[in-house]
Amino acid sequence: MNPDKSKLGLVQVFWGNGKGKTTSSLGTALRACGNNYHVHLVQFIKNGADSLEEQIPGEIKALKKFPNFTYKRFGIDGWVIEKPTENQIKSCKEALNHVKESLNDEDRDIIIADEILYAVQLGLLTEGDVIELIDSKPSKKELILTGSHEPFPKIFEKAHLVTEVKKIKHPYDSGILARKGIEY
Repeated sequence: MNPDKSKLGLVQVFWGNGKGKTTSSLGTALRACGNNYHVHLVQFIKNGADSLEEQIPGEIKALKKFPNFTYKRFGIDGWVIEKPTENQIKSCKEALNHVKESLNDEDRDIIIADEILYAVQLGLLTEGDVIELIDSKPSKKELILTGSHEPFPKIFEKAHLVTEVKKIKHPYDSGILARKGIEY
């Protein structure tokens, strides 16, 4: 059964200092895939891994079982510490261009730009880059943006849904490290 694409076209934002921004977007992806929408996930800086394919998270392994889910991961040179490297900036620009291309791909209905707002927070992209992306989005494509502990009011103004994920308490604060299969 073909999904009703006439209701697509919103921009959703998940941001804040709490755990669950990517998880919220992937919950939407799971629901959408189950209803025959085609979802494409673009990860901007996730894991900071030298080899992105070595560290495929469990949520992507699970979603890959849907034929209507695709993904592409970007991010090199490890985590951004103090100032981004030229390679890190270049990788984020490539990710941004990939999102633009994906929005114009007729086979994709929902595009998730995971950690794009962290890319802005860390100086890899500008707020203007994201606003331009939103403004160029075709009217019947859903765009989901995640990341950042810092608010971006100009981006939020352009979005239809803005959810702040706020930390009240986190196991890491008590010395409990991230657990495979639970946090990653």
